[in-house]
Amino acid sequence: MTTVDQPVDVLLSDGSTVQLRPIDPADAPGIVAMHSRFSERTRYLRYFSPYPRIPERDLIRFVTVDHHDREAFVVLAADQIVAVGRYERLGPQAPEAEVAFVVEDAYQGRGIGSVLMEHLADAARRNDIMSFVAEVLPANGTMLRVFADFGYQVQREYADGVVHLSFPIAPTEASLEVQRGREHRTEARSIARLLAPRGIVVYGASATGQGVGAAVLGHLRDGGFTGAVVPVHPSASTVAGLPAYPSAVDAGTPVDLAVVAVPPEAATAVVADAAAAGVHGLVVISAGFAEAGGEGAATQRALVRAAHAAGMRVVGPNCLGVANTDPTVRLNATLAPALPPAGRVGIFSQSGAFGVALLAEADRRGLGLSSFVSAGNRADVSGNDLLQYWQDDPGTDVIMLYLETFGNPRKFARLARRIGRAKPVVALASPARPPGVGDAAGPDEVAVAALFAQSGVIRVDTVPELLDVGVLLANQPLPAGGRVGVVGNSSALTGLAATACVGQGLSVADGYPRDVGPSAGAAEFAAALAETAADERVDALVVVFAPPLPGQLTEVDADVTAALPAALALGKPTVATFLVGRLPPGVPAYGGVEEAVRALARAHRYADWLRRPPGVAPELPDLDRAAAQAALRAEATDPGALLAAYGIDVVASVSVDSVDAAVDAAARLGFPVALKAAAPGLRHRLDLGAVRLDLPDEPTLRRAYADLAATFGADALVQPMVPPGVACVVEVVEDPAFGPVVGFGLGGVATELLGDRAWRAVPLTDRDAAELVDEPRAAPLLRGHRGAAPVDRAALADLLLRVGQLADEQPRVRSLTLNPVLARPDGISVLHAQVGVGGVVARPDTGPRRL
Repeated sequence: MTTVDQPVDVLLSDGSTVQLRPIDPADAPGIVAMHSRFSERTRYLRYFSPYPRIPERDLIRFVTVDHHDREAFVVLAADQIVAVGRYERLGPQAPEAEVAFVVEDAYQGRGIGSVLMEHLADAARRNDIMSFVAEVLPANGTMLRVFADFGYQVQREYADGVVHLSFPIAPTEASLEVQRGREHRTEARSIARLLAPRGIVVYGASATGQGVGAAVLGHLRDGGFTGAVVPVHPSASTVAGLPAYPSAVDAGTPVDLAVVAVPPEAATAVVADAAAAGVHGLVVISAGFAEAGGEGAATQRALVRAAHAAGMRVVGPNCLGVANTDPTVRLNATLAPALPPAGRVGIFSQSGAFGVALLAEADRRGLGLSSFVSAGNRADVSGNDLLQYWQDDPGTDVIMLYLETFGNPRKFARLARRIGRAKPVVALASPARPPGVGDAAGPDEVAVAALFAQSGVIRVDTVPELLDVGVLLANQPLPAGGRVGVVGNSSALTGLAATACVGQGLSVADGYPRDVGPSAGAAEFAAALAETAADERVDALVVVFAPPLPGQLTEVDADVTAALPAALALGKPTVATFLVGRLPPGVPAYGGVEEAVRALARAHRYADWLRRPPGVAPELPDLDRAAAQAALRAEATDPGALLAAYGIDVVASVSVDSVDAAVDAAARLGFPVALKAAAPGLRHRLDLGAVRLDLPDEPTLRRAYADLAATFGADALVQPMVPPGVACVVEVVEDPAFGPVVGFGLGGVATELLGDRAWRAVPLTDRDAAELVDEPRAAPLLRGHRGAAPVDRAALADLLLRVGQLADEQPRVRSLTLNPVLARPDGISVLHAQVGVGGVVARPDTGPRRL
């Protein structure tokens, strides 16, 4: 089996796209054409000789492979082969293969070699090839760097004028880090090309000024875009006061971005015209694609395929557009007539209609925008691409996302954990788990919120909350702790703020709330704020002000907003609710006390996440991945062997369907034994009488079996007795927002009814595992509740790490349940395991890079 059964699109180092697929005998003419375009140097470095033409015999061998011992991939740009890479096994069943690739001169230095290496190594590993060898001329420094920079342990030997290289191709931390670094750079560059174009061509803007195309064209013109704006129109000479041309090439000016507002059936022709002009990306405003049904979905796929073949990325279709407030760009290629002021917040919106409202509300609140992208149908560019771009964008300090669905949940969680360490990510995303995802119940809404928090994402529920938090993060430092000083001129408001702090997990600092009284003027208010800001017991300020009674204060005394800058100067985050007056710039203002405190609490929880060490993924002993693969390859998956391969031992059990079989099983296992109803939902239900423990001999076992069978049927399980302990449950399910997640909780009907489970996304770190053990509300039972001996929580954490690694490395495992796991002071015992296995799938965010 090859790693690329169908063509895939990949990004190059300059942000352009190419297609990669297995070679086919029909590619012979394309290989010959590519060879004819090679320079003499390229031919010599690849073939160690001038090799002016490819002999027919060699050509047939080049394009005919078995996709097992011999594999080859071609790379196409604009449907033209520009590179080829191949491996050939060194003998039948040999674990080594020779690898080689060549790239056409015009495409060298753009990362094609590293992409080919990733896909060739992945295909080779699937065919039990463990290492590559290569021969490179010393003068071929570029190729030597490709191998050296890949993160593999490369051995070099020089003999007969050739550098001989050999290296294992199993993924390592170093190789994965290199791969993800390249992924980050290529995706970031592809977005940078969209947001800072030299010129823009607009398709579909009517000469009458009506329609969405004309609207976007007007916004580009009126927004002060610093580059050229080129309307394309089949007949008009001017559109919106700008010179128009029948094609983008006719304009004779560099254009990097195309805004498309034509009907879906005309979109592919637009791609061809834009490609001829050297456009790097499309922003497709038009609707009528995948959101309109099957025919529209097919049109959308054709659009993206044509764009990628031309090296372009696609925003949309059915999107609001893109914007960049950088004064050197001033790009408003959106349907929003006005943008918020320039600032340092990047906004991504999946919904176009929502995006319009979001931009308008951000403008109303004075939230400064750095850049904005609306993805619409998200046929290509997604929120993950924008995360990659904003991570290094010097003009963006805060990232705000509106997410309806997750195209690549594992990647989102991985990027968020990394980027959240440098810049806060605020996401409006539903915590609800769609029906039909996985077989198990999975995380509830509270648990999904915790999963976001684990990834460093500040999840909010509403648009106002998204902006509440964004305004705070964009204008104020993070709190150093959770102690809040509440200051106001109304005892009712300060009391309400104090109550809200407690409800949000913040603590009111000693001596607060502080009510300065309704008659306090600006000077008195300023003194109280300055004193609170300087108080070492206070980490953040909540300021509330109710308007004084008419005539109570002079005009100067009533201007208490003038008191705020002095308090802000001390660098503690401050949120305010002023029922009168306009707050100075930089002070987050909220319509209600609860909104102000809630935003502060979210910032505090994020700051607390930053202060905690991220944890490490420890090296686990006793892992046998080959045995795990063998257990999964069996006609009927062997759950016990799969778990044992990850160092997880399950207490032996024997299935029986008669009393004599139960007696025979007990004799083999050794008395005393446990007898349990075989149905999965009953195996741990001691409360229903479905479990009989500590049966010491045959007569007792026979009586217990007869009783059990009469109630629950003849099928039962016999297990040897193990020492008692606290019953726990470990689960793995697929979550739509995070991919595989590991759940932990204590067993029992009450905890199941309450949904008392903690969840973490894989891969787990040592910190994740420790937090899983301690997070359930019933966790005190593990620490020695009411005089009981504490259990071995380190053993539970080790079990969770092993389960997490299994879930991370084995995409065929769709679900897993260990129930019960008995935890004792001297260790743990896993009594039952259930594993759900599916077909072989390419799990997102694993394997070589692809779009």
